[in-house]
Formats: sequence, structure tokens, C-alpha cells
Amino acid sequence: MSTTTTVTTVQREQTLGMNLESRIGHLDKHGFLFGKKLAASMSPLLHQVVYRGLGLHWEQIRLDSTDMDLFLRLIRDPRFYGASVTMPHKVAIIPHLDELTEECRDVGACNTLFLRHLPDGRRLFCGANTDVIGIRESFVQNVSDPSVYENRPAMVVGGGGAARSAIYALHKWLKATCIYVVSRDRSEIAAVVAECTKRSYGARLIHVETAEQAEALEAPGAIVACIPDFPPVTEGEKELRRVTEVMLRKDEKGAILEMCYNPSPYTALGALAESEGWQVILGTEALIWQGIEQDKYWTGRDTSELPVAQVKKTIADRLAGISKI
Repeated sequence: MSTTTTVTTVQREQTLGMNLESRIGHLDKHGFLFGKKLAASMSPLLHQVVYRGLGLHWEQIRLDSTDMDLFLRLIRDPRFYGASVTMPHKVAIIPHLDELTEECRDVGACNTLFLRHLPDGRRLFCGANTDVIGIRESFVQNVSDPSVYENRPAMVVGGGGAARSAIYALHKWLKATCIYVVSRDRSEIAAVVAECTKRSYGARLIHVETAEQAEALEAPGAIVACIPDFPPVTEGEKELRRVTEVMLRKDEKGAILEMCYNPSPYTALGALAESEGWQVILGTEALIWQGIEQDKYWTGRDTSELPVAQVKKTIADRLAGISKI
């Protein structure tokens, strides 16, 4: 890196730090949404509804940065309450934390930083994974008859961090008999299977590579789609779409959670699933329930004490301005 580039980066981060200080000065407590490409995130809006409903003078502030050192300095502020951690930091943050919840440890990714206070006044920085709760509650709260997905195969489309969270939730809580995993990249699935096996929940994963293989399999009752809403271009992407279409067109239907909600939760895959008779659960449902779980950590309140109805209405109002495809 050139000297000029280094100076520019330092200046940019110094400016960011000063801007943050001016924003948090009037707050009782503050948190962060730490990651990249945060402009369209509804996370700060969701949490603001909660804090306003509880009468808290708190705010979650977007920290659009790759500077881990800056983040680790900022969280030392005594008024810091916690943070949402998103890509590309969900794995990178883990070595900097004092404790991990079971879900965070087993998935191998952290999307929530919270504090634990010791009797001697010290604060421990702890990591949780509430993405798994968001996926679980998306089905539990929206599918009236759990037999739609319980004791049936499930399917996860994609091989990234969200896919790992989906596998964990389907395995631990949603009673999947086995989990079909589908990706455009064979090595990506191999890595997922290896990691899940290492963490003791990979035995029932079945890599579905072709549409012909999919034809011979029992229909899934739950599908979690963890891929961007782009038309398939490569041969791997086209085969992934063919596999998904085979599953959607089987006689037995179920519920699909479409995790993609940016820039719109109304995706081409969701539209196809709906046309084939599936119940489509928007990705904003996972956002809501993982966010509510975060606020349980941060505020110490139970779900029944949080303004869940107001959160759902606010997100619904935001979605009302987005057209279906």
C-alpha cells in the first residue's frame, strides 16, 4: 500500500471516529451495526422502534467499516450496550470475544455482541448467533401447522454463513429428518458438511447435485433459500435452480423462507414457490425475530416485554412501499 493510500485511509477513519463521537454524545447508550454495505439495512430502524417503545434513549449506529481495530476501540466506551455484526466480520470477530453462546460456537459465526457484567465491575464481551433464532421463529410464528415441516426432510439453498445458520436451526429445533444442501459450488458444500460434522450436526446432510438426483428424493417440508436474487448465469447456478424447481414442483408442498430481502424481499424464487403452492415466508421475518432476540440480550427484557407488534407494523409499512415483482 502506498503512503498516500495509507494517509487517506487513516484520515477517513479519523473522520468516521469524530462523526461517531458527535452522534453518540447525546445518547444514554449506543450500539453499532458493524459491517459493509449497510445503507439498506432495516436493523437500526427495528431497534429504534424497540427503544422508543421502552422509553430508552438508545440508538444503533451504522458503522460501515472493515476496520476491526476501530470497532474494538469504540466498544470500550462505557455507554456501549452491544452490536449487530454482519459481513464480513461474523467470523473475524470471534477471536476478540471473551465468551460465546452455544449457538454461536456451534455455527461458528457471531452476529450479536453483548455484554456480561461481573461483580467486580469488569465487562465481558460475549458473542451470540441470533440468526438461528430468526430462522426458527420465521417458521414457528408463520406456519400454523408444524407438521408441514416437522419430521420431514428440509432443504437449504446456498453454502455461506446464512446456510450454516439454517442447517443448525432445522437440525436443532425444526425436527428435519434430513437436510438437502444445494449450492452452485461443490467445494462450498464440502466445507459446510465438514464444518457441521465437526460440530456434531452434519450426519444427516445430503448434497443434492443434480435435478435427476432431486427427482428421486422425498419432498422437503421446509426450504431456506440463502442466495442473492440474481438470474442464474453459470452452469452451476443453472443446475442449482433446476434442483430447486424440481423440489418445488413435487406433489407435497411446504413452507419456504426466502432469506434475501435486499433490495426487495419479493424475489423471483419466492414468486416461483408461491406459484407452485408453497407458503412463502419473507426474509424480513427472520430479520424481525433475530432482532427481537438481540434486544433480549441488550435490554434484559423478555419477548413479552418488547414492542413486537410495533416492530412488525413498522417493517410491514416499509414493505408496503416496495413493489412485488
